[in-house]
This record gives sequence, structure tokens and C-alpha cells, in this order.
Amino acid sequence: MDRRAMLRWAACGAAASGLRIALAAPEQAPARLVLVLLRGGMDGLSLVVPHGDAGYYANRSTIALARPGQPEGVLPLDKLFGLHPAAAALMPWWENKQLAFVHASGSADPSRSHFDAQDYMETGTPGRKGTPDGWMNRLASALAPSAANAQARRMMTVGLGPTLPRILQGTAEAASMETGPGAAKAAATDPRAIAAFAALYGSTDPLGRTMQQLTTSRREMQAALASDDPKADAGALSLAALARDTHRLGRLMAADARVRLAFVPVAGWDTHASQGAAHGLLANRFGLLAAGLDALAQGLGDRLRETTVVVLSEFGRTVKQNGNGATDHGHGNVALLLGAGVRGGKVHGEWPGLETASLYEGRDLAVTTDFRALLAEILEQRFRLGDRALASVLPEAPRQRIRAVA
Repeated sequence: MDRRAMLRWAACGAAASGLRIALAAPEQAPARLVLVLLRGGMDGLSLVVPHGDAGYYANRSTIALARPGQPEGVLPLDKLFGLHPAAAALMPWWENKQLAFVHASGSADPSRSHFDAQDYMETGTPGRKGTPDGWMNRLASALAPSAANAQARRMMTVGLGPTLPRILQGTAEAASMETGPGAAKAAATDPRAIAAFAALYGSTDPLGRTMQQLTTSRREMQAALASDDPKADAGALSLAALARDTHRLGRLMAADARVRLAFVPVAGWDTHASQGAAHGLLANRFGLLAAGLDALAQGLGDRLRETTVVVLSEFGRTVKQNGNGATDHGHGNVALLLGAGVRGGKVHGEWPGLETASLYEGRDLAVTTDFRALLAEILEQRFRLGDRALASVLPEAPRQRIRAVA
């Protein structure tokens, strides 16, 4: 009896006996995560506007955006919320159910210090100073145990920018990706600089080993990107800097399956004066952000099906505008989710309202969703982390049922 006949015979026998033969499901590609941190405290009430809450208009006499359907009004998301019109590039992702928001989210820590709030968000330990490593570095360690391939570990985590941010510091290796139009000419890829460092530091020296790892990582990045369409960079040069860099990151992740974690810090969100409404300072930044996220998704291509993009900021802004036509440091904010596993086309989270009695300390949007709970849901649902691994990455994270990610 040949092999095909034997399989047919086995299937018929199983069917006759009432048994089911379950074919093995195709193996899923490993999950990926990109975290975008908007440094400076982004005004989430202007990005995802609660146009259905009267408190929004009562507190913002000159910077409030009009309701949907009105001139320069917000783009409708649901009966309560609308998207800033400058972020219109995100609407196709919303309509395709690949984009969601979690409003009234943020840190439980009351700090309004940029330094402290960003530190807590990057270490994943609000209120606890002195944490030695970042939560994304701990995640890399949890995903790649010591027995894993050294090359895979080195390329698992990438930070956008020339320096290693707090979130990537720790025992696991991480690579940095240069940004800007001169990225391809970075010193770490210059043969003369490489030769100088090699002559100055031996392979056993800690700094020498670090330089070798950085050089190797960047060579591998350049090789991965070189296999892509060389015209893509030329086409991206006309975009804003963020869009160019995020598109490059997306192409890298599409070309190299080893890159599973990426961090993108974006400065310029501390808007204390002349914030504007449908136009102006903040609207320009929202346009830049939307273009950057769209470029990242386009760069990822089919790999977006494996990648969850999360956008956070260390805290939100005050509900009431200040005397300079802008807002000051606040508390609750909005988080953005794009890509794999996202229950899109919905604003998630419990909305506390903007009535004075509902405000945090009488001035800010309250936090009803802890950012760690949102991250924990992603790590549990997408990365399949168990309780022990999850506790090592995000210790003491509250376990809220947000249902923003499947």
C-alpha cells in the first residue's frame, strides 16, 4: 500500500469510528511591538476630542475644536469622540478596524515632571525611582532566553535614534538605528571609524565589545534595507523627518524577522503657548504624527499583521486652557493602538467625564486605564506571556480587562 492510499484508509477508518483528524494549524509568525513615546505630554483631548462632553467646550473657549459636520470640525469616531482633522491620514486605518484609542489612560503616579513621568513610563514602575532597567529590555530577556542565538538576541530590539533610551537599558542587547537624512553615513558605519575603534579597543574590552555589537547590528540593518527597493528612501525624503524615519524602521522590520521590538521617541509635545485649534502649532504636530504612523504601517506592509503599534505620552494636559491659549501639564491622556490584534474602530476605556467633580485634583482628566494594564494585555494576548514572565516585565501591573487587543 502506497503512502496516499494509507492516508485515505486511515482517514476513512477514523471517520467510521466517529473520530476527527485535526490538521495542524499553520505556525503563526512571532508577535512584534513598536512603542512610540510622545515626549512632552501630548494633549490627548485635542487629538481625540470628547465633542459630546459639554465640559470640553466649557473649559476651552478658544482652542476647542468644532463638532463633526461643522466647519473645521473633528472627524467623527462615535457619538462622544472625534479625531483632530489634521490627523486625517489615520482615518483609513480606523475605518478598516485596525486603529483604536484608549481614552482616560495613563500613569497612576501623580507626577507632572517630564523627567519623572517619562522615567516611570519607560521602566514600567511608576513611583519607584532607581529601577535599573527598562521594561522593553526586560521583555527582550523574557522573549530570548540565554540559550537563544546571540545574533537573534542582538537584533531583537531596536531604538530609533543615536542613544540608548531608558526603556532599552538593561542586560539584553539592543541596537540603535540612526535617524535623519544622514543616517546612512553614521560613524558606526564609516570604515575609518570602525578601524580606529578596532585599533584602540581590544575585543575583550567592554567598550570594544559594545562597539563591535553596535557595528555588527548596523551592518545587518544596512544589509536588510539594501535588499528592499532602493528608490523608497528617495521617495521618502520629501516627507517630514518622522515619516521618513518610521518608514525606514518599517522596512527594516519587514526585511528582518529578527527585529521584534522597536522604540520610537518623538519630542515636541510640551504646548504651553499658542497651541491653536484646527490649525496652528499642535495641528501641525498631529499631521506629522499621523503621517509618521501611516508611513510606519506602509513600511511594514504585510508584517503589520504581526505588529502592534502603541502610542503613549507621559501625561496629558489640563482640561482648562491657560492664559496663553494652550494647556499645562495634566494627568489622563489617550493611547493609540494600530495593527495586529487591535479591536479597531472603537474608543476603549471608561470615560470619567469632564465635569468639575470628576476631574483629577479638580483640573485634569482622570486616569481610568493604567498604561501598564494596556501593555500587559498586549503581552498576554499577542506575545502569550504567562503570569511569571509578565510579572518580570511589568511588576505590579494592574490586571484590568480593557479588551482593546485580541
